[in-house]
Amino acid sequence: MAEREATAGPPRLRRDEEAALLFERAHYRHDPRWLLPVPPRLCLACALELLPEPGVSMVRKKHVLSCFRDALMRHASPVVQLVAQDQRVCIHFMSILFGLLCNVEDGSVTDLCIEVLIQLTTQLKLEQTVRCLLDECHKELCNMPSMRGSLSTLTLLGKLVDAIPALADKLVMEHGNLMEHLLRGLVYSNEGVQASVCYLYGKLYSSPMAAEMLSGHFREKLCPLFLSTLDGAQTKELQINCLGLLRQLLKYDLFVSMIMKKSVLAESNESVEVPLAETSLPLVLKKLLLSRDETLQVASAHCITAVLVHSPAKHASAFIHADIPEFLFEHLSSSNEVLVWSSYNCLILLAEEPLFFSKCHTVYGIESVVRSLQGSLRTNNTELHKQGLLLFAEILTRQPEEIKLFTSSAICRDANRALQVAVSSPVLEVATEAVKATSAFLRKDHQSALPVQYRELRALLEAMLSRCADFSQTPLNRRILGHASSRDLEKGILRRGKFLLSTLEGFRNACRLAVEFQNEPSAQENPFTAPTAEKEDTLEDFSEFLLSACDSLCIPMVMRHSEEATHPGLMEVFLSILHSLFVIVPHMKEKFSKKLAASSFIQLTLELKARFCSDLSHSALNQVCSSFLYYLSINLLSAPEKTGPLSQEELSAVSELLQHGLPQISSRGAESLAFLSDHQYVEQAARQRQYCILLLFYLAYIHEDRFVSEAELFVAVQSFLLSLQDQGEQPPLVVFRASIYLLAVCQDKDSALDKAVVSAIRKFLEGIPDLHLVYAHHPLLLRFFLLYPELMSRFGHRVLELWFSWEDSSYEELDDLPSAGQPTLPASLAALFHILRSSPSILLILLDLIYSSPVDTARKVLIILRTFLRRNEDVQVGGLIRGHFLLILQHLLVEHGASPSGASGNLPLLLSLLSLVQLRNESEQELDSMAMKLLHQVSKLCGKCSPTDVDVLQPSFNFLYWSLHQTTPGSQKRAAAVLLSSTALIKLLEKMLALTWAEAGSPGTALLCSAWLLTASFSAQQHDGSLQVHQTLSVELDQVLKALSFPKKKAALLSAAILCFLRTALQQSFSSALVALLPSGTQPPLAPEDTVLAPLGTSQVLSLVIGLQNLLVQKDPLLSHACVGCLEALLDYLHDRSPDMALHVASQPWNRFLLFTLLDAGENSFLRPEILRLMTLFVRFRSSSVLSHEEVGHVLQGAALADLSTLSNITLQALRGFFLQVQSMGLLADHCMAQTLQASLEDVFPRAFSAQPPLQDMLCLGGVAVSLSHIRD
Repeated sequence: MAEREATAGPPRLRRDEEAALLFERAHYRHDPRWLLPVPPRLCLACALELLPEPGVSMVRKKHVLSCFRDALMRHASPVVQLVAQDQRVCIHFMSILFGLLCNVEDGSVTDLCIEVLIQLTTQLKLEQTVRCLLDECHKELCNMPSMRGSLSTLTLLGKLVDAIPALADKLVMEHGNLMEHLLRGLVYSNEGVQASVCYLYGKLYSSPMAAEMLSGHFREKLCPLFLSTLDGAQTKELQINCLGLLRQLLKYDLFVSMIMKKSVLAESNESVEVPLAETSLPLVLKKLLLSRDETLQVASAHCITAVLVHSPAKHASAFIHADIPEFLFEHLSSSNEVLVWSSYNCLILLAEEPLFFSKCHTVYGIESVVRSLQGSLRTNNTELHKQGLLLFAEILTRQPEEIKLFTSSAICRDANRALQVAVSSPVLEVATEAVKATSAFLRKDHQSALPVQYRELRALLEAMLSRCADFSQTPLNRRILGHASSRDLEKGILRRGKFLLSTLEGFRNACRLAVEFQNEPSAQENPFTAPTAEKEDTLEDFSEFLLSACDSLCIPMVMRHSEEATHPGLMEVFLSILHSLFVIVPHMKEKFSKKLAASSFIQLTLELKARFCSDLSHSALNQVCSSFLYYLSINLLSAPEKTGPLSQEELSAVSELLQHGLPQISSRGAESLAFLSDHQYVEQAARQRQYCILLLFYLAYIHEDRFVSEAELFVAVQSFLLSLQDQGEQPPLVVFRASIYLLAVCQDKDSALDKAVVSAIRKFLEGIPDLHLVYAHHPLLLRFFLLYPELMSRFGHRVLELWFSWEDSSYEELDDLPSAGQPTLPASLAALFHILRSSPSILLILLDLIYSSPVDTARKVLIILRTFLRRNEDVQVGGLIRGHFLLILQHLLVEHGASPSGASGNLPLLLSLLSLVQLRNESEQELDSMAMKLLHQVSKLCGKCSPTDVDVLQPSFNFLYWSLHQTTPGSQKRAAAVLLSSTALIKLLEKMLALTWAEAGSPGTALLCSAWLLTASFSAQQHDGSLQVHQTLSVELDQVLKALSFPKKKAALLSAAILCFLRTALQQSFSSALVALLPSGTQPPLAPEDTVLAPLGTSQVLSLVIGLQNLLVQKDPLLSHACVGCLEALLDYLHDRSPDMALHVASQPWNRFLLFTLLDAGENSFLRPEILRLMTLFVRFRSSSVLSHEEVGHVLQGAALADLSTLSNITLQALRGFFLQVQSMGLLADHCMAQTLQASLEDVFPRAFSAQPPLQDMLCLGGVAVSLSHIRD
């Protein structure tokens, strides 16, 4: 190159070199290959000559360096290839750059040199160049008399190690004495140098190997210098680099121990003057926390965290003694999210040290935590949310109970509301942390600031449960089938389970809180509520909310999750919640227990025990399951349905039995059945388990939870009872009750118990004081006892008595209704009726019950028997019932002959039933010997009663009356003879008839009706049959006529009965041997013209006629028939004695008015039987002034036009009688119409009687037995 310069001198630049950065004075000597091929066009040879040249300005050098740096950054590959062409040139270039670095004071040039050196070193990747550079740095530092010019070298070393981390180990191993120079730099007064040293140290200690080799150096020399430098740092650069070095040191437990040990020594020597004061790291970091620079505050918090991560137990106390928590709490109010997050981290670690709480830092800072949490939840930083909630949960969990955290209810309320917002977060991780914090928040000591804010707690729980419910209902991702999808599904289910578990733990803590507050009078209700205000914010309301929330949310969520997966820990918490609710809401525990049992919780709990507790694992779950089953069973047994409550002794025995037996049960249903069926000798402990299993099956079946086969359980219980008998054991009453109940409800229609089992059951039952101790009210149990003759004969009466005493309904609505109009029978009653149909002999037991049971029970039995007899007319039980009733009545009359009516309050009910049975008999039926005996006994009973014994006399009179009128004429005569022989009965009737017009002491209209009807019947039968009379019966005729002239209000039936009696007397011409019609004591002697009418007088006849007319106007069908019949008998009586008087009465003008009043009742009203009979009477006595010949023709014409097939038999009879009467009187003017009517009657009359069903003659009207034919005819 020199030779070319000597001979040729500087040539002209080529075209491609004109725009290049060249050192013109020397470039002509350079080979073109050193020219960079990419812009900026720089000649490397020129740069090598220009940079060390003293005459070149620093600005130009800086420009060259800048262009080279840009080329190296933009086009690294061609530039590196160019530099690497010759290793000597490369090393020379780097030496020039290092020399420039060391000799230039311009900071920007220094930075460019460092940057280019670092770029070249990293891009060339040549070990020789690196070694050369390190050697130069080492030599520079060693030859430097002071650290004044070491800044650039130290900076280069730091950045070089940062760029090539592996150099840290090489630097320590090969240039170990360099550390001494670094220590010199650390004590040098220039903070820039100190910052560079700290930076380099930080990079060296970032290598684990270098850090290990430098551990002695740190312990012996660096540690105190570094802490002192950190403490005294004034510039931010030094502070940041020191904190960077500290962060690297704090990664190693060894250095943490060294630093914290020095800190402890420094704190212990604070009051002692020493030549070199030690520096405490907590105090240094505290000072940085107090700075106003948030970057330093964040870095300080990170360093505290880095120390505590190693061992909070070792190092937290030093920071707590330095009051670091106080300042961390203050920083929670910062708007810098990074600072707040860092402070959260520090406080979380400090919270692991009990001293953190004992020095009351949490009491001081809890308000800051709550306010910070409220603020952070308004941001979108979910990490900040999680850390804040984690800190809050740690404080709430670890806070000692004796140190009250919330000093006012306002802070507690704010914390509650912050948690409400957090648990509602759509981010699952945030909601999870919030639920955990909520669980810790629900502690008694956290909620003890009065007033306890139950309403806020309720809102928090509602939010938590609602969030859990939403998450549990979110559909899992099932998009793709396969292993990956299956794993994702399992993860989703696991995530749901964990969140549900956290929620349940929170809810359990709320339940525990309610239990604990039950013993705190001040926490029962808000003490600041006005006395007159509605108290909603109370413990009682909160407790009922817990029960409702569990019922509507917790239980459905757990059941839904259990369909996907069953986690023992989750079920343990869930069952403990259910158990605690029994205590929280004691007045609802029975109802809640019944609902749980009906929802298959007995089955669920037994399955849990069988699945998880069979191999002695999950002992906690087994204990919780057993405890839940114990309290559930005790609650159900303490408030049984349809069975008697247990005595205190029984309850104590069952309690002990369940406590010992339930933890031992861990078998599935089939295994439990096999265990019950064990035929071998059963030890005491095993027997106790059998008792427990049987009770659980019993309680489950009572509430329709039939989780084992009925047929298999039926067999197992039989085997169990036989085993007891074989071993001579008597089971507890509640166990035996469970056994027979299960046998009853599991027995199939076609299956039956073995005789041995029936015998064993009977033997067990005979050893029980009273059947009510084992009775359970169920139709199948009733069927069970009545199905087997061995049981029915011994216990049927008591079982039926218990059955009716347990029936809730009185069944009054079933009484006195026609069978066609009765509602559908209740299931229990239908079952009883089925039993009665299959075994009518049970009716005898029911009769005994009517007689011997309390009135309410007897009334139920009577109504049920009535209903049964009405609905089952095909069941012939009349003879059976009458025979048994005869025995009862005979027994009654023998034992209580003087006053049988007072012997049993249920006698009227029996008599009422007897009447009903008599009413069911077919008409025209011969009375057998039993019926005659009954008539005799009932008449004797009536004779021993007084008129005031209405309850006995009314059904008795009904029975006697129906017996007389519902049989053949021959039987009627025999029955009348039997009854007439009872003089006491005749005397009773005489007294009662006299009471009809008595002003006081009347026995009632119904009984008087029966008395008059019976008297009329007796008189008719005696007169017709010329029967012997043992006792006459006297009646005042004037009073009879007066009663008809002035009848009582609403007593149409009584008037009809008296008319029936008077008609009988008139028909007998007052010549009855039984009835003596006496005149009134004040009556004047009869006029001569009245003697022929005796005992009636003319005025009495006319008065009677007026009375009959008035009664007819009432238009009562039954009364009208009685009036017409009496009028017929009266006119016949008058016609026999005084025909003129009879014609005079029949032709009264008022008769015409009466007739037209009766006809004014609508179209074809004349076709009513009583009106037809009345018109027949007027025709017969030629009362043309009442009914003219033309009007008779009109009636016949109307009858001819009417549809006779629609008329009743009685109406047809009356119409036929009217027609024949008109015909016999020669009043048929229109013979054609008469022939037509006659033909119609002859055609319809026979067919009507054969086709139409006979109308019911025997009725019970208002409790009075009535024969319509007796009243009518």
